[in-house]
Amino acid sequence: MKSSFHSETSRRRFLKTTVAALAGGALLDPLSGVLPAAEKDPYGGFRMGIQSYSLRGFDVKKALKTTKMLGLHYWEAYPKHIPISTVPKDVAKYKQMLDQSDVKLIAFGVLNFDGNETKAREYFDFAKAVGIETLSANPDKNDATFDLLDKLVEEYKINIAIHNHGPGQKYDKIDDVVKMVDGRHKRVGACVDTGHYLRSKEDPVEAIERLEGRLYGIHLKDVKNAKIMCILGEGDLDVVGCLKLLKKQKYGHSLALEYEENKDNPVSDIEVCLSTVRKAVKQLG
Repeated sequence: MKSSFHSETSRRRFLKTTVAALAGGALLDPLSGVLPAAEKDPYGGFRMGIQSYSLRGFDVKKALKTTKMLGLHYWEAYPKHIPISTVPKDVAKYKQMLDQSDVKLIAFGVLNFDGNETKAREYFDFAKAVGIETLSANPDKNDATFDLLDKLVEEYKINIAIHNHGPGQKYDKIDDVVKMVDGRHKRVGACVDTGHYLRSKEDPVEAIERLEGRLYGIHLKDVKNAKIMCILGEGDLDVVGCLKLLKKQKYGHSLALEYEENKDNPVSDIEVCLSTVRKAVKQLG
């Protein structure tokens, strides 16, 4: 798999230069002196960002700098980049780092939840302090946990998005999520990880369709033959199909690329993934 990645070095080098130019505002219309519409918003109105786990080989400052270079403005952070804290000086530090990088932290996770209200409130207090809209979650599958989540999402006005983790996990299948959110507070919903659904031999497009109205997060990830994590567009994910349905549903929450391979040097691969998204957006009409 890795050898196929490096066979496209020239193409990725070109893409990297292009993305950097976009991020810096360099690709101007020579007649008007402004960015063409497609380049102002190459992601078609989606809040396109990245799950910072994709940049886990970098410290938070380098990860944010890289995000800015990639031309992205939204993050779903994972806890090693933004540790959970409600200490005012920590919150101020996080906000300053994000503001300086022109990155908005709209989602966070993945977090485990059970019936422990004290622990759950720690997560929600943190989210409220930092301005996070959605917590990606791996909650225990019982009434005590979901009764608590019902209460907290109403109180804090913050969404819970159940994240599917693939074969053998609590939320392996689409049905696992559908069953647990049925009858629950409207803010208790799903984060569809397209790659993990492919690993579970489930159709991510079907997941998006069945969870309409309960979607609070998307992790765009590609997998080949239900086994091999790969660059977006090189696996079995119907990227256009996913985005078409999200557009139809007027989806307005986090759309986060998550790329798990090549931890120490992921940037050129991520650029190809983002190029795939931009090409898919152009096919939506």
